[in-house]
Amino acid sequence: MIWFLQGQSSQRDVIAGAMDVINGRIPVIASHRQHRPEVTAAADIVLREPSDDAERLDWAFDTALANGVKVMLVGQAGHDFEAQRERFAAVGIDLVTGGMSIETFNLVDDKSAFTAAAMRAGLSVIPAITVNNADELVAALASMKNDGPVCVKPARGIYGMGFWRIEAQADPFRCFANAAQHSVNEALFVQAYRASASPEPLLVMPYMPGSECSVDMVVHKGKVIAHCARRKEGALQTFSLTGPAVDLAIQAAEFFRCDGIVNVQTRDDAAGAPHLLEINPRYSGGIGYTRLAGINLPGIFAASRLGLSIPATEWIEGVQIKGITSAVRVDTLS
Repeated sequence: MIWFLQGQSSQRDVIAGAMDVINGRIPVIASHRQHRPEVTAAADIVLREPSDDAERLDWAFDTALANGVKVMLVGQAGHDFEAQRERFAAVGIDLVTGGMSIETFNLVDDKSAFTAAAMRAGLSVIPAITVNNADELVAALASMKNDGPVCVKPARGIYGMGFWRIEAQADPFRCFANAAQHSVNEALFVQAYRASASPEPLLVMPYMPGSECSVDMVVHKGKVIAHCARRKEGALQTFSLTGPAVDLAIQAAEFFRCDGIVNVQTRDDAAGAPHLLEINPRYSGGIGYTRLAGINLPGIFAASRLGLSIPATEWIEGVQIKGITSAVRVDTLS
C-alpha cells in the first residue's frame, strides 16, 4: 500500500499519475487536513489528517502500521516527518520526505545556508549577501548595484513570496499599483524594512535577466532517476529533457541528497548560463504538466518505490501547454 499525505496544490495530479501506473494492483491512500474531495477522491482510501502537527505524526504512524502501508510520500511536512525517520524505518515503512536527513532540509530551507553550501560544492549559484537589519541592507545594496540590477528575497520561503527587484528610480507607488511586477523603489523598501518591528533576514542578490527553468525530478535515495524541465514563455510553458539547466539541477539534487519527487529552479544570466535559485524538497505545482510531454513522473516514483515496472517515457517533442482553471462540485461533509 502507498500513501500520499497532504502536499502542494498538485496533490491531485500526483495521485492520478501514480494510480495510472499502479492500475489497481496496490491500494492507494490519500489524505488532507481539509475536506478536499476534488484532490483526494480518486484514491482507493481517503483519510482526514489531524490539524495538530504533533498529533498528525503519531496518527500517521499508527494509521500506516494498521493498514500495512509500505511507502509514504509526505508532501508538505517533510521536515517534521524526517525527524522521525528511524521510527518509521523500524517497522518497514519507506518514508519519503524530500530529503535523506534533517541536514538536507536545514540547507535547502535556509537560502543563505543553501547558497553557501552550493558555492562550496562548486555549483553555479546566484551569489547572495544575507542581511538582518536596514543598515546591512543599505550596505549590501551599495556593494552590488553598480554592477547591475539587484533583487531581494526572504532567507526562508516558497513560491517566490517576498521577491522584489530594487530600483532606485522606480515610482514609489508602483509596487502598490502593480505588485505583480515585483519592482520596488529602493528608498521606500529600505524605509519599510527599517520600520519593521521584527525584520526577517533577507538575501540581496544580483538580478538575473534570463529565463527561469523549473526542473521536476524523481530522486531515489540521492540519485535522480527521471526528470523533466519546464520554462515559462509568456502564458505558455515548454519542456525539455536536456540542457545546462537540467545538468545543474541534477547535480544539485544529488549533492543535497534529495529523495522523492522534488523540484529545482534555476535562472539564466544575460549570457544564457543557468544559476541555481533554490531546491524545493517537495513536488511542484506544475508536476502534472509534464505528463502532457509524455513523461509520468508521479507514476515513475510510485513504480520505483513499489517494485513495479517503470512506465516508459513517450517523449513528445515541441509540446507547449497552458494551465487553465476549471470548476468542480465539492459536496459538503455529511
